[in-house]
Amino acid sequence: MIPMKKVLFMEMMLCTLAALAAGVGTGLAGLSAATVMVPVMLVLCPSFAGETGAYHATAIALASDILGSAFTSAIYIRHRNIDLRRGGVMMACIITMCIAGSIAAWYAGNVVLGTFSLFLCVGIGIRFLLKPDTQREHTVKKGARLDLKGLAISLFFGLTIGFGTGFVGSGGGMMMLVVFTAFLGMERKSAVGTSTLIMTFTALIAFVSHAMVDPAIVFEKGDILLLCIVVESAASIVSARFANRVNSRIVGLVTGAVLTVLGVAMLAIHYREALAGCALLMGVLRCFGQYLLYLGACLAVLLSCRALLPISAELWRKALHSIAYTSSLFMMLVSHDWAAACACCLIFAAVVYPILQLAERWQGYDRLFTQRRPGEVKQSLLLLFCSHAALIALCWGWLGRPYIAVSAILMWGTGDTAAALVGKRFGRHHVHLPLADERKTWEGSLAMLGCALCAGFISLAVLSSYSLPVCLLQAAAAAPVAAYVELISHGGTDTVNVPVACALCLAAMSLL
Repeated sequence: MIPMKKVLFMEMMLCTLAALAAGVGTGLAGLSAATVMVPVMLVLCPSFAGETGAYHATAIALASDILGSAFTSAIYIRHRNIDLRRGGVMMACIITMCIAGSIAAWYAGNVVLGTFSLFLCVGIGIRFLLKPDTQREHTVKKGARLDLKGLAISLFFGLTIGFGTGFVGSGGGMMMLVVFTAFLGMERKSAVGTSTLIMTFTALIAFVSHAMVDPAIVFEKGDILLLCIVVESAASIVSARFANRVNSRIVGLVTGAVLTVLGVAMLAIHYREALAGCALLMGVLRCFGQYLLYLGACLAVLLSCRALLPISAELWRKALHSIAYTSSLFMMLVSHDWAAACACCLIFAAVVYPILQLAERWQGYDRLFTQRRPGEVKQSLLLLFCSHAALIALCWGWLGRPYIAVSAILMWGTGDTAAALVGKRFGRHHVHLPLADERKTWEGSLAMLGCALCAGFISLAVLSSYSLPVCLLQAAAAAPVAAYVELISHGGTDTVNVPVACALCLAAMSLL
């Protein structure tokens, strides 16, 4: 039986990650918060499993959209990327109809509303993958009047989008973006700014309507409501600033990939009863879905930081490296058994490798990942996740000591990061030992030794049942092994060599 406090903590963490991803989608592409938040809440959060769960989740997403869309539209207004002259008719129609949609949502029921949200998430994701940029080749001048055809289009889509926004709280932003760019000929940034401004008012009206119909949204879910509003608003501000520096096609492809994978994962978990005969499959799906949320949140934060802050190439490289080596640790944290975590590592490696192979054709690929040689990133990821799957199977599955795998991965990950940053910055004395890589320095190796020792001691002290002196002794024995194996590893093979060597050393000492 999982303690109630742990369940509540995990639920708050999932809502935080969902709100973060929703804010990024709002700032980059004008997506409604419910596109991400509603499926996550319905499938992964137990408190939204009741009859009114979908209605409450939609209301929270609408409340999060109020400030998030307001801040986003303010940034687009500051850059003069807004066009109410062409979007005013749709704005009036949408605001009018979203009230009717929110009332209809209450009578639709949890099953209809929840299932529709899940399929909508997949549909929007596939749409962005097929056509990541809806902008016409020749856009209409900003502020141009609507002709009769444009007026008819605005009325039709304004009424339908308004009802849909109130009904499910999702899709309004994306649908407005498509109409503004593909049908009304607006420039993409003006379309995003205009749609987010409209979303500010529609979200406010729809949330008030939801809250008046069912006040329990505010009184029973007030903590989650406030958390999602704050996180989504902050993320939308950062991503809106970032949007002006990013190619619209890349934004569309990334958005489509994330929404499609997320939607498919949520649908699989939502219909878990049909798959309940295979406990391992359910464990893998649950682990993989939560990992995708973690990965998306980390990448969103890092990309935003890189756009807004002066980050060196080496620091950016190690930031991506930190996401990679903590991925398997996160999978172990959210998995109930070793087989699910191991399978998730292998599935992710099998999926990402061909994707990266295709992405290598993109001109900015090397600059994004700061590759040192062709094919380095895809090969390193394949080695990393396959070797970590083997460590999990060995340490957790066979020995029954998962803390060994965690400690070994942390000792390598933190130590390798410190060795690279310190060695590049302060390295002056090159190592001349047998088999050692001559490019590596004593300064970097000492940093590797110190960080590996600290990471090993802390992880063993927290996760194992050993006393502190024994934890320190084991870490002190494994840290020099990690530092030396890193020294003699060439061509990026430390990804496998160092954690395996640390795990073998710790396993041997635990048996003693």
